[in-house]
Amino acid sequence: MKLILTRDNPAPEGAVAATIRTADGLSLRVARWRPQGNCAGTVLICPGRAEFIEKYFETVGELLARGLTVVAFDWRGQGLSARELTNRFKGHIDDFAFYERDLDALVAQVLEPFCPRPWFALAHSMGGAILISQSRAGRSPFERIVTTAPMIDLYRLRFPGLARALAETLDTVGLGGAFIPGGNGRATVSRAFDGNVLTSDPMRHQRFANLWTLAPELCIGDPTISWINAAFRLMGEFADGEYPRRVLTPMLVFAAGDDRIVDSRAVERFAHRLKAGAVIAIPGSRHEILMERDSTRSQFWAAFDAFIPGSTAPAQRFASSSIA
Repeated sequence: MKLILTRDNPAPEGAVAATIRTADGLSLRVARWRPQGNCAGTVLICPGRAEFIEKYFETVGELLARGLTVVAFDWRGQGLSARELTNRFKGHIDDFAFYERDLDALVAQVLEPFCPRPWFALAHSMGGAILISQSRAGRSPFERIVTTAPMIDLYRLRFPGLARALAETLDTVGLGGAFIPGGNGRATVSRAFDGNVLTSDPMRHQRFANLWTLAPELCIGDPTISWINAAFRLMGEFADGEYPRRVLTPMLVFAAGDDRIVDSRAVERFAHRLKAGAVIAIPGSRHEILMERDSTRSQFWAAFDAFIPGSTAPAQRFASSSIA
């Protein structure tokens, strides 16, 4: 299984790329790296919707420099992992519980045989929502989780009740495989920098646009009705005030102050209720904190380094805060 390299986005040295298979028979693309010298544990990078391994090469290098083994992968339905629909540019899932089958396969076929403990996770947006759900159910294999802009609720959704009802109705009558109304197969990463809601960093935005030009097969477009209906169901569970109190995995949550995809206020409310966690809000950051300007990313890494591997910094030590 290959990795896609570009001049401005080289892969860290030593990558081992492979394909694994889930219990329901889908193939997932996985890559792993080991650091030079002593290893402090393993970090699994859990990307957001429409993301792929190559988007995290820079982050992988930074984790390796911290003495951590790194595993990155493509969720089912995106990157170079198997699609569930004939149209590979549709972001589709019937239920978010299926994503946990991907995590089960990663644990059994990659983490257990090849990766030193302790295991940590770094999850973005949709990936964060999946890991929070897994932890709430008591199935998390991770010692600690760091999540950026987790998908707790969507930003300023007009008529949210109507949107949820419409998605459920259209899904029920058999239209789950169609794009959401107004959606198409054009990848978000291919769109112009001006007006984008992902990052304020033009260099990193262009880096990923170049990837789309070279390898459009990595990308997906808008989600299907079934995907958004499944997302609404999960976000509806997050709205229960008692839900975060039952998430026991120590967790450091980052909210992006200028997020126009995920509702950062909902992220902060949720994280404030965590029993073993805290939230840090970064003003001015757009949705993709790890793809932001260096000044924003340096704030992220300062907090990350205090939390992972965590031998001297228990999660409860962190007061919820806003980084100016």
